[in-house]
Amino acid sequence: MSEHSPADLLAEKLAYLNAWSAMDKHAAAQWPNGLTKLYDADVAWHGPHPINAHHGAANVVEKFWLPFLHSFPDIERRDDIVIAGSFKGDKWIGATGYYTATFTRDWLGIRATGGVVNIRFGEFSRMEASRVHEVYVILDILDIMHQARCWPVMLPISRGPLDRVPGPASRDGVMIVAPPPHESETSLKLVEAMIKGLMEYDGKTLASMAMERFWHPHMMWYGPAGIGSSRQLTGFQQVHQIPFLGAFPDRRGGDHKARIGGGGFVGSIGWPSVRATHLGPWQGVPATNRAISMRVMDFWRREDNLLRENWVFIDMIELLLQMDVDVMSTLR
Repeated sequence: MSEHSPADLLAEKLAYLNAWSAMDKHAAAQWPNGLTKLYDADVAWHGPHPINAHHGAANVVEKFWLPFLHSFPDIERRDDIVIAGSFKGDKWIGATGYYTATFTRDWLGIRATGGVVNIRFGEFSRMEASRVHEVYVILDILDIMHQARCWPVMLPISRGPLDRVPGPASRDGVMIVAPPPHESETSLKLVEAMIKGLMEYDGKTLASMAMERFWHPHMMWYGPAGIGSSRQLTGFQQVHQIPFLGAFPDRRGGDHKARIGGGGFVGSIGWPSVRATHLGPWQGVPATNRAISMRVMDFWRREDNLLRENWVFIDMIELLLQMDVDVMSTLR
């Protein structure tokens, strides 16, 4: 059962949604005012490499948001999923969608295109009294590089397509009413059973995990740039599972910052939540035999008793850096 009432969680969710909606009504130059109202003064902000961690609202605005808004001055945020839930006594908001803007000035060394860019994001925010006290953000920086036509030469093209990832087929990812608690619990239990199934991998065959117990025959898996999207369980296995398990056969999960259910949706964040040994080739990188960790974020949609869609974020640039591949060096 949730540690907080549906009304409490809805109040935090509405505060979060209203804050972002208010910012979207103004030019990017005014966003810092809205951000300092949304963030607690001592917020702990964690972003993807090479941005990484910043502490304190003023520091987050100065170090991340001002350069970001300078490069994307007509930015708007489009949420596809926003859910609220309790985890270990804390109230969390999970959100994913896109920032859409004109790429006007260089950012992180990526050359501005002067055209439209869609910046895919996943975000988890710990809320207290309608303010964000802790936040984890993954921006798909590799996808921005793909859109800017500066894909790193050392990386292969993604196995799956890199089209703009759609929101939920059910069109109910952002609801302003509290979902029935039993629906959220049902979704959580299904995801947890699926993850338990993943851990039953015998190191030999994918069949040992029996994933067909959990996934819809027409499942969609939306992975990060470098991996791409896939359809149906066989597509997911070809695009992601087979290469991933070949490279990281001893992978193990845990140490989640949050895992929450919101109606038919579930969100999970770990920083890191996956640890493994790099024992086989992956993303064109030969085995290094090194211990690695992964910053991972997932959102799932349940349809009846099966998982139909899965939005996946991995801090790919930080992971590749652990394998001695410095993607950002290609921009210098």
